[in-house]
Amino acid sequence: MAEKTLSAVAENPKYKELIAKRTRFGWILTAIMLIAYYGYVSLIAFDKAMLAKPIGSGVMSWGIPVGFGVIVLAVVLTGVYVMRANGEFDRLTREIVEDAERGDAK
Repeated sequence: MAEKTLSAVAENPKYKELIAKRTRFGWILTAIMLIAYYGYVSLIAFDKAMLAKPIGSGVMSWGIPVGFGVIVLAVVLTGVYVMRANGEFDRLTREIVEDAERGDAK
């Protein structure tokens, strides 16, 4: 019974759609985070003076808010993934399970 269900799920076009969408979306978010992170690290490595400039006449430099921005971006991207996973990806998963239980993988 379990092997039959697994093969029904694997052959379901909705399963293939779910895998493709989830993989593509994951790589897009990964690329955004890597660009932001390595961009920040590259600025530290190659243009320390820019990040060391004080903001206005205060003592805080530009490196602090930019670094904080990288951390906030990571949290925001996690939230974006969770929202899509709880919506579209969970809906597709439910449909796949229902199709497998009925025995019709269309």
